[in-house]
Amino acid sequence: METKNQNNRNSDTLTNNNVQNEKPVVAAVATETPELTDNDKTQIISLITGKESGKSDNPVVNNVKTEAEDNSLDKKSEKSPEKEIDETDKKYILKLLRDTMSDQKSEEQELVQDEIDYDHLNKQELVEILEDIVQERDITKIKDSVAKIKVAFYKRNREDIENAKQHFISQGGDEKDFVHTEDPLEHRFKAAFAIYKSNKAKYNEELEQEKQNNLKKKLEILEELKQLINSEETLKKTYDEFRNLQEKWKEIGLVPASELNNLWQNYHFLVEKFFDKVRINKELRDLDMKKNMEAKIALCEKAEELLLETSIIKSFKLLQKYHEEWREIGPVPSDKKDILWERFKAATDKINERRREHYKELQEEQEKNYEAKVALCEKAEEVLNENYDTFKSWQAGTEKMNELLKIWKTIGRAPKNKNDEIWARFKSSLDKFYSDKKEFLTQIKEQQINNYNLKIDLCVRAEALQDSEEWGKTTRELINLQKEWKKIGPVPKKHSDKIWARFRAACDHFFNRKEEHFKNIRNIEEENLKLKTELIKEVENFEVKDDKQENLAAVKDFQKRWLEIGHVPFNQKDKIHNEYKKAFEKLLDKLKINNLEISVQNFKNHVEMLKNSPDGERKLARERFNLSQKIKKLEEDINLWENNIGFFSHSKQSEALKRDFEKKIEKAKNEVRYMTEKLKIIDNAL
Repeated sequence: METKNQNNRNSDTLTNNNVQNEKPVVAAVATETPELTDNDKTQIISLITGKESGKSDNPVVNNVKTEAEDNSLDKKSEKSPEKEIDETDKKYILKLLRDTMSDQKSEEQELVQDEIDYDHLNKQELVEILEDIVQERDITKIKDSVAKIKVAFYKRNREDIENAKQHFISQGGDEKDFVHTEDPLEHRFKAAFAIYKSNKAKYNEELEQEKQNNLKKKLEILEELKQLINSEETLKKTYDEFRNLQEKWKEIGLVPASELNNLWQNYHFLVEKFFDKVRINKELRDLDMKKNMEAKIALCEKAEELLLETSIIKSFKLLQKYHEEWREIGPVPSDKKDILWERFKAATDKINERRREHYKELQEEQEKNYEAKVALCEKAEEVLNENYDTFKSWQAGTEKMNELLKIWKTIGRAPKNKNDEIWARFKSSLDKFYSDKKEFLTQIKEQQINNYNLKIDLCVRAEALQDSEEWGKTTRELINLQKEWKKIGPVPKKHSDKIWARFRAACDHFFNRKEEHFKNIRNIEEENLKLKTELIKEVENFEVKDDKQENLAAVKDFQKRWLEIGHVPFNQKDKIHNEYKKAFEKLLDKLKINNLEISVQNFKNHVEMLKNSPDGERKLARERFNLSQKIKKLEEDINLWENNIGFFSHSKQSEALKRDFEKKIEKAKNEVRYMTEKLKIIDNAL
């Protein structure tokens, strides 16, 4: 994108800029020097003696003058008096002509490196390429590649960071808590780029110093040219010095840009003055124009070849370069000037038209990208507004959002004035979705922790029952615990398997014991039925004693023995129980014992059984706790009812309500007394 932005800043119409950051690589082409005829020699001598005179131009000067300015020199002429020249000057002029005719402008070597598509390389490949090319000390050879690698690498790196952050957020992390840790590839990239920056800084420093030195050298050459123009030396000597100064001037490299224009104008002025002085401008100018024409024809051919180049960016860059070279080439014969320029301009116009069409297509493509991204924004907003109340629904929504983000990344840029705006819209939906999801996950986490605590309690209760031999009661209790377990929601994933294994182990332990116990249960139940039948006969045949305590002891013994006898066959359970109940009630009637005494006696038997059972103390302690809680609740109710009675008004309806409350209070107090007796029995047992 950086390259595209740079190209957008270039005008379709190439302007006359002084470009000094590129030197064309040229190859010298040797040509044969033709032999001069006597007529040629005569014309040259006539030219030197002043019969035909005119200003001359120099190839170096033509690098800064326009064709219009150079061609105007043809219109200027000065007549000079004839003068005699010696044989030495004649011989030198012949040599000068041969030298001039042998000079040929070389073809420019086109150094175009194969372009590497850095956008499709991964971070590892980009770093390895960067580490390799930064070893090159000539910054101009690698600066474009380094810039492209930098853009591609940071693009990949931003994608990795964004993916890591989204993964962190999707796992319940807070975006504010996300911290990016540089990976080894980032360290390697920064180290390699630091080498490049160091080399570049050193290169720029050396280049600036070199420019200052070159400026100083060129100013010295200008002074020498001034002295040469004012010299009275022979043509041979002055021309040799002039050519030597020209070669020195061309060999000197870059100078500060601020001095470039003034420097070239002064040089051009002095070169013109020199050729005016030596009076051979026209012949040299014709030869120079011929070479300039050949060079411009070559540039026309190169520009036309660019029409076959598939890369719009590359063709436009090379076209700029050719225009710079065109401006540096001097004038051509006036009858060829317009023809050549129109040919060169025609190729330029076609390339510029291709470039305009390219950017028009790019703009249309970006508009389509914008429309696609608007559709994605609307879809993301729909996903955001869906109802999410379960983890599964949030997971489905996350998959939708991730898919939209994945599609977004495959779509290219939108128009520059809309790109940031549309991304902000899409990102706001993403941020809101993941923020809401995080809040939901936080609530779920708290609920799961609470569920975990509830399930731990169920495990404790199941483990307390796993060694019980009250098979029926414990079976019902464990089944109820399993039902409660199913009603409780999920727990944190890291505890889920462990807590379930603990609960299941306690249940399996009991049911395995129960299964083992009930393998021979039928025989045991038949035996228990026989024992209970015999006990019923004992109750029915019991003879009442005169000693009440002895009678109570007998009743206690009957109750204890009945409870100690285990289960009977299920189909005989109700029948044997009813027989025992009838026999026992008849016995109580004969003994004249009230229900309270019996209840207390039954509770004592119950406590005795609990005490002798496995883990008896814990069971008694739990029984005591439950009684204490019931007593406390009844006492609170009694206080409340007694307090409310005081507010009743004196009326028939109020009196009826008052009597009802008094009955409830009396009943509650009796229950408190009965439960208090039970507490004493438990305390004695403990």
